[in-house]
Amino acid sequence: MKTVKELLQNISELIRDIETNYPELYQYLDENPVTIPNMQHPKVTTEELENYLETLNDLLDKYKKEHKK
Repeated sequence: MKTVKELLQNISELIRDIETNYPELYQYLDENPVTIPNMQHPKVTTEELENYLETLNDLLDKYKKEHKK
């Protein structure tokens, strides 16, 4: 199991890759106010981070498959 730090690093790198190489996908990321907790110090578990990373990878993989040249 990865640590929170490792997961956050992976998520950041993947988001940077999407933003740089697939800007058309960036709009589909769940980075909107509805997904941001309204608590001052929300708890985020490694499971939630793993799920988010998996979702990002799935989004990119699906896009690559659909736009193969």
